[in-house]
Amino acid sequence: YPSRFNPACRVLKRLKRNLEGLGMSDTMSLSNSEWRKCELKNIAEVQTGPFGSQLKNEQYITGGTPVITVEHINNFRIDDFDYPSITDEDKDRLAKYLLKSGDIVFTRVGSVDLSAFVQPHHDGWMFSSRMLRVRPISDIDSRFLSYFFQQKIFREYILNIAVGATMPSINTEILKGIPVSYPPLPEQKAIAEVLSSLDDKINLLHRQNKTLEQMAETLFRQWFVEEAGEDWEEGVVSDLIDFNPRRILAKGTIAPYLEMASLNTQTFNPDGWYDREYKSGTKFINEDTLLARITPCLENGKTAYVTFLQEKEIAWGSTEYIVMRPKEGIHPFFAYTLARNSGFRDYAEGCLAGSSGRQRIDLDHLKNFDIPIPPNYMLEIFNDILEDIVPKLGVNAVQISTLENLRNTLLPKLMNGEIRIASNE
Repeated sequence: YPSRFNPACRVLKRLKRNLEGLGMSDTMSLSNSEWRKCELKNIAEVQTGPFGSQLKNEQYITGGTPVITVEHINNFRIDDFDYPSITDEDKDRLAKYLLKSGDIVFTRVGSVDLSAFVQPHHDGWMFSSRMLRVRPISDIDSRFLSYFFQQKIFREYILNIAVGATMPSINTEILKGIPVSYPPLPEQKAIAEVLSSLDDKINLLHRQNKTLEQMAETLFRQWFVEEAGEDWEEGVVSDLIDFNPRRILAKGTIAPYLEMASLNTQTFNPDGWYDREYKSGTKFINEDTLLARITPCLENGKTAYVTFLQEKEIAWGSTEYIVMRPKEGIHPFFAYTLARNSGFRDYAEGCLAGSSGRQRIDLDHLKNFDIPIPPNYMLEIFNDILEDIVPKLGVNAVQISTLENLRNTLLPKLMNGEIRIASNE
């Protein structure tokens, strides 16, 4: 996109000016000898969450103080959805487990390399027994430390020292003993400022896309579920959607590959893809919708709307995808809004068949989902609205990718002193 129309380009230009103002240079402005090394316990307190005997599942309520669990840690952020909560009495009783803005929370079991920075609006919340809290106490900027934990090299290190064969886990002693290196405090703050400026813009774009998706999904629900007119006809989903349309990709072809793990549970854009030799799998093209057909991926909400391919390019992925493509005359994003609809998803879960551990959607059953068929003039209005929303989603997704790549490039270089920032302090 031309830079004058692309907010990401403007952000990058402002960032460049900010870096120049801070004195960023490839010729190190400070000596690496000024960096300090110590174990985490020397600069931060580490606290595990309340044991199960202190807080049982039956003590959770609705509408009290939220409790952050491992499920809420996503891409080094705390996702805001469906928090369990506790009473004021339990909050007072378990006050040592409350969070403060600037704390960092780790997952204690499973994906032990994941952490998240506690934002001001999470102040006073609690963290669960399956998590650890890191609270800086001296000579360290908490946001800098949170970025230190995001480095690939650190994440690999923590995974290697975790205990447990089937379910990796860490504890307070393991986390306290990890080595940390850091520059003087003013430079820590300058580094954190650079990286957080990128993350702030990325988060803003994510919120914009979430709002745009919600607009499209709300419109679908109102028209196709709640307010279908008298001139609408009765029908089933296969009247509007083609399932698993034929795509041709020769074996041995190097083509983009999308793993199930990369499908997002909250938004249309998958988290990543890579080239791989095609052998056998589900094939798809741009503007196809991918729906996970296997449990628990279906229940978790794994869904994607494909926009990352080149023109006429064919990609492939898991055999556990169902590909959905609206019939001619219906905007392709219609399939995605349908796939996100709670009524459709509930019906899809009712179509699961097979053994309890590996249930899959019975596609013939899914095709019989009841849906009203609108008159052509209503489809044209719906198409026009999507035609305005979907390009904005795509532009934002490109900007997010650009900024994430820049942040991921800068992060290790800033953290190992290859690129230095001389603070004005």
